[in-house]
Amino acid sequence: MPQKLTEQEVRHVAKLGRLRLGDHEVRQMTDKLSAVLDYVSKLNELDVSNVEPMAHAMDMANVLRDDVERPGLSIDLVLANAPEQSPPFIKVPKVIDDGGGA
Repeated sequence: MPQKLTEQEVRHVAKLGRLRLGDHEVRQMTDKLSAVLDYVSKLNELDVSNVEPMAHAMDMANVLRDDVERPGLSIDLVLANAPEQSPPFIKVPKVIDDGGGA
């Protein structure tokens, strides 16, 4: 059975999503969201009693490489690309206050 959302319901959902919709957008979304609910109701008619629950449609596994220690970049090479430096550190602008306003 088709489910028709009301404009009031669409406005409520938009408010929950913190979306500001105009009257024209509310009318559009009423039709579009009603169509989505109609499609989902059709899916609910399917007999899935013999379908095993799954997390993904395909068998998947993470392929991880061994964690092998390797030499990193030298300090000189890293500092060569730094816009400002104070060896052996890279100088960056201060982004956190002293915490007094917390």
